[in-house]
Amino acid sequence: MNLPIYTAALGAFLILLQVGLMLSVGLHRTKGPFIGLDGNKELERKVRRHGNLAENSGLFLAVLAILELLVGQTAYVAGLCALFAFARIMHAIGFSSLAGSHGEDLTGGRKLFAGARAMGAFGTLLTALGAAGGIVSYLS
Repeated sequence: MNLPIYTAALGAFLILLQVGLMLSVGLHRTKGPFIGLDGNKELERKVRRHGNLAENSGLFLAVLAILELLVGQTAYVAGLCALFAFARIMHAIGFSSLAGSHGEDLTGGRKLFAGARAMGAFGTLLTALGAAGGIVSYLS
C-alpha cells in the first residue's frame, strides 16, 4: 500500500502557512476589534487571507491523498503538491496589500499584489481540477 507521503509533506507546509496567517489575524486583534471586523479593511484582508487558505486546503488535501493512495508517489502528484503550495503562497502575497484584496491603489508596483492573488486563485483552480482529473482518469 502506498502511503500519501507527498500529501503529508504538503499538509505540514500548509499547517505552517495557516498558523502564520492565523497569528497575523490574532496580533491585529490585540489592537481591536476583538470580534468582528468593525469596518477595518486591514483586518478584513487578514481574515479573508486566513479563511481562504482554510476553505481550500482541506478538501484539496483529502482528494490529493486519495489520488496518491491510488497512483503512488508519481511526478504528477508531486507536481500538484508543488503547484498548490506555490499558488497558496502567491494568494497570501496577493492578500498582503489592500491592492490585492480590495483593488485599492493599483498604481505602479502595487498591481503585482492583484496579479499574485489572481495567480494564486488560478493555480488553486488548476490543481483542484488536476487532482479530480487524476482520480477520474485512474477510475476510467
